[in-house]
Amino acid sequence: MEENRAEWLSHLSNEVVSDAHGNLLDAYVVALEGWRRGLTLRWHVKDSEKFNEMRTWFVDKPGQLFSLSSKDRTHYFFRTRGDKVTNEAVDIGRDKEKTKQALLKNGVTVPEGKQFTEESSNEEIVDYTSHLGFPVVLKPTDGSFGRGVISNITSSGEFEHSLEYVRSNLGYQDVIVEQYIPGKEYRMYVVGDEVVGAMNRIPPNVTGDGVNSIGALIEIKNEERSLNPRLVSCPILVNEEVEDYIGRKGYSLDTIPEKDLNIALSDKTNISLGGDPIDALDELPEYVKEAAVKALHAVSGLEHGAVDLILHQDNANVYIIELNPTAQLGGLLYPIQGKSRDIPKAIIDYYFPETKDNDTGEVNTFFDFHDVLDPLQSRDAFVTTVTPCPQEKLFAKKYIVSGDVLDIGYHRGLRKQAFERYLHGYIMTLEEGDIEIVVGGTDPEMVDDFKNAFWEDEERGQVFEIQVEDYEEPIKVGFEIKTDLKTQIEDLKMYKQELEITERELKKAELKRRKYYSSLSWKATMPIRLVGSITKKLKN
Repeated sequence: MEENRAEWLSHLSNEVVSDAHGNLLDAYVVALEGWRRGLTLRWHVKDSEKFNEMRTWFVDKPGQLFSLSSKDRTHYFFRTRGDKVTNEAVDIGRDKEKTKQALLKNGVTVPEGKQFTEESSNEEIVDYTSHLGFPVVLKPTDGSFGRGVISNITSSGEFEHSLEYVRSNLGYQDVIVEQYIPGKEYRMYVVGDEVVGAMNRIPPNVTGDGVNSIGALIEIKNEERSLNPRLVSCPILVNEEVEDYIGRKGYSLDTIPEKDLNIALSDKTNISLGGDPIDALDELPEYVKEAAVKALHAVSGLEHGAVDLILHQDNANVYIIELNPTAQLGGLLYPIQGKSRDIPKAIIDYYFPETKDNDTGEVNTFFDFHDVLDPLQSRDAFVTTVTPCPQEKLFAKKYIVSGDVLDIGYHRGLRKQAFERYLHGYIMTLEEGDIEIVVGGTDPEMVDDFKNAFWEDEERGQVFEIQVEDYEEPIKVGFEIKTDLKTQIEDLKMYKQELEITERELKKAELKRRKYYSSLSWKATMPIRLVGSITKKLKN
C-alpha cells in the first residue's frame, strides 16, 4: 500500500480528506475542487428547496448536498451527481431492467436475460433459467452495493438454493436472471464524451506469505486498507459468506497458504465489500472507452456517471452491466495500484468551463469539514457558506517553541495574533511539552512577522527557544488549536464525570418525585385537585 501513495493526487492527500470518509468523501472532493477555483461553496440540508426537486434518496445526514456558484450561475450537487443529470436519468439508473431496456434500444450490448416481478413464481424463474443455460447471474432489480447479487451459478440445484436465499432470506422479490460473462470487470467514469477514469475491480482476496493463516492475512490486509482514504471504510468482512466461499475451494480461515498464492474470498467485485481498485485507464483499448461513452448516452439526461462493464475473456467483446448516476469516486482517486485520476477536476470543468484556466496548482488549502457541517447537524442552519479559498500562493512557516508555553490562554493569544495578520494554520501541543505552530498566508511579510507574536504575552508564556522551517504541506483555512492526546483523554474523563453527576442528579430527582407522589400529603389533597380540575374544564 505504501508504495502506491506516490500515485495519489498530491492535492488530495490523506490529511486533506481525513474528515470525509464513506459517502462524504465523494461530495467533499468535488466541492473542494470548485471551492479551490474560487467558486462560492455552500452546504445544504435536505429540506433546502432545490434539493427537494432532485432525486436525493437516503439522505439523512448533512454533508452530501452542496452548491457551487460563480458570478453568473449556481449548480447543485448530490455527492458526485450534479443538476445536469435529470431526475428521469436517475430513475432509469436505479432500476436495472429500465437501464437494460434503454441500452438495448440504443444498440448497446448487454448480457442476455430477463426480469421477474414478485408475481412470478420460483418455478417460472427456474424454468426460464434452464432454457437460458448455465452459468448465470441472479440479482435484485433495485439492489445496490452488490447486495443479493450471486454470479457464476453453474447448476439447477445451486440456482434454486440461490433464488430461495435472495427472495426469501433477503426479501428481494423482483429479480433479474442473465447470462454470466467470464472476463475482467471494469468501472469507467464518463464525463460528457470522455472517459476520465477506469479501474479493474478485483474481488476480496489475500496473498499467502507461507506464515500467516487466511484469517490473519485478512487482518493484515485490513490494516493496509485503513491507510487508504477510500478503503478505510470498506474492510474485508469475515462472515459466513466468506467462510462458505473459501470452504468450497478447500480452505478455512486457519489454512496457511503457501507464499505468493492468491486466495479469492468472494466473487463480488464491489469495493464496499472488500474489493481491490486497480487503475486501468491507460491499458484499455479505445473501443472499450467508446462503448462506455455510448452506454452513458443511451440514457437521455445522463451527462456524467459510472459505467460498469465486462470485457469477455475469450472474444474481448464489451458487455455493459450497469449505469450509476451517483457513483463513488474513491477507487479511482485512491487505487491500490496505478495512478489516481482527477475525476473532480473533470466534473467541475464540465459544469464551470470558464474556470478551467484557474490555476489551483499553488492553492494548497482546504477547509474544516466538521466546522462547516456542525450548524447543519444541530439544525441551527439550513445552509452554511464556506470561507472563500485564498486564490494566491500561500507562504507558510512551521515553528517549534520550547519553554513554559502550555497555557491555553497563551495559545488563544497566538490564534488572535494569527487572525490579525490574516494567517491560517494551527497550534498543537507536543509530547515533550513544546508547541508546534504552523502559519500561512498570501503575504510573506506577515508570515515572517508572526515570529514576534511569541513574546506578546509574557505573563502566560515564557519562550526559551524557537526553531523555524518552511512548511510545504496543505493548510486548513482558519486557525485551529489542537490538543494533544493526553489533553483529549483528560477532557473525555471530565466529560464522563460531568455526565455521571448529571445522571445521579436525575436519579435523585426521580426518586424524590416518586416519594412525593406516594406521600400522605399528596394522597390527602387528591380530592381537592380533582375538584379544581373539573371546575377548570367547566369554565373552558
